[in-house]
Amino acid sequence: MLERAESGELKVFFVDAAHFVHGTYLGYLWCFVRCFIKSPSGRSRFNILGALDAITKEIITVVNETYINAQSVCDLMEVIAKRNIGIPIKLIMDNAKYQRCELVKAAAVRLKIELIYLPSYSPNLNLIERFWKFVKKKCLYSKYYESFTLFKNAIEKVLENENSKYDEELNNLLTLNFQSFRNVNIVAV
Repeated sequence: MLERAESGELKVFFVDAAHFVHGTYLGYLWCFVRCFIKSPSGRSRFNILGALDAITKEIITVVNETYINAQSVCDLMEVIAKRNIGIPIKLIMDNAKYQRCELVKAAAVRLKIELIYLPSYSPNLNLIERFWKFVKKKCLYSKYYESFTLFKNAIEKVLENENSKYDEELNNLLTLNFQSFRNVNIVAV
């Protein structure tokens, strides 16, 4: 399927949500004395449901500050469908309940989008998981944001610049190389 996407026969998007909580994201910390790190109070959340184009690495998002649910997935599919791509669209998603419900399946049929579900507990097969880790690394790890607005703006800035400022880094990170276990001999111990 990815080979067909590379040749332009179809579009493949990896879909998943990220839930960023306005709090402390420690990068690395090693010290001999106690270290106090500023941290915001509260639990404000910035939720992003994203679809990462497997070939162009473009990201399409739907954001909110409440919850990601089935309606959010339908909204994302509407945004993708409105792009008038003109070729078949496939969304690779994890097995979250809100992604497998009848509302989402009906919207996919109406929009002529095929849904492909990854096996449970396999985030390593979802390319967008690497992107969410990249976003955290670029703007959240070991950084303090006084207000939720500054926190949100930092994340949005990375999302806006993902195809220009971080192009080289993302091309190295978002490769279509996935670890496979073909012809594996299992030895009893």
